[in-house]
Amino acid sequence: MNTKKQDMIIEVNDLVKTYLLGKERVRALRGVDFTINRGEIVIIVGSSGSGKSTLLNMLAGLEKPTKGNIEILGHNIAKMSENKLTKFRQKHIGFIFQSYNLLPTMTALQNVSLPLVFKGVAVKQREREAAKLLSAVGLKTHMFHKPTQMSGGQQQRVGIARAFAGSPEIVFADEPTGNLDSKTSLKVMDLIAQLARKKRQTLIMVTHDRALIPYGDQVIDILDGKIQTITKKAEGGSCEIDKEDDTTGNSNSVDDINSCQCSDQCHRDTVRS
Repeated sequence: MNTKKQDMIIEVNDLVKTYLLGKERVRALRGVDFTINRGEIVIIVGSSGSGKSTLLNMLAGLEKPTKGNIEILGHNIAKMSENKLTKFRQKHIGFIFQSYNLLPTMTALQNVSLPLVFKGVAVKQREREAAKLLSAVGLKTHMFHKPTQMSGGQQQRVGIARAFAGSPEIVFADEPTGNLDSKTSLKVMDLIAQLARKKRQTLIMVTHDRALIPYGDQVIDILDGKIQTITKKAEGGSCEIDKEDDTTGNSNSVDDINSCQCSDQCHRDTVRS
């Protein structure tokens, strides 16, 4: 089997999502195609209303596509029942949320342990793993603190630890630094990236913050429900930019090429899609 095919963990083909608002049809996604390999950090970037959150919801199986296929770990999740999707997410997927989504009556240790409860992990084992993850995100002294006793940055660290509990193959992050200041955002992003790299887990994150682009092995820039560019970091830190054809047939602009931020000394190779 081709090595690239073996490494592929997600394949998206002709993904379309249309919402009916009254009598008006709103196309949130307009025929999206891309692949993601195991261990990649993928940044989906775009402004509000660009379709990036809809795309993340599709990938996570939280919404059904109007058209197209999403294959994850060899399973077409677009055709799965809700019951099978729930079990699939419990087994293979972790989530990091912008608003933390911690249970207020539980301690940090209990919040991080929660995904392991659903996986049937024994109490002592899940507490050991949760404690280890909290130590890894710098919260060894906060294990028995409840969310109201922690700052926003600390709560997000608990959310990060919870997402990686049980070592899911894929972690989805929805604006994980959206409620944090710029300095804390970079520290939190460092933690997320380090945890993902350690066990070669795939991280897929949506954000409007272009300061986080350098963390990505692959950056998908989306606008009005359509991919504008896919920037891939090659070995040695260089980039290749694939640009979707537009209706005018224009080639990549200087602005498109200069938007590549994967490395301070990045060599930009522009490739027509």
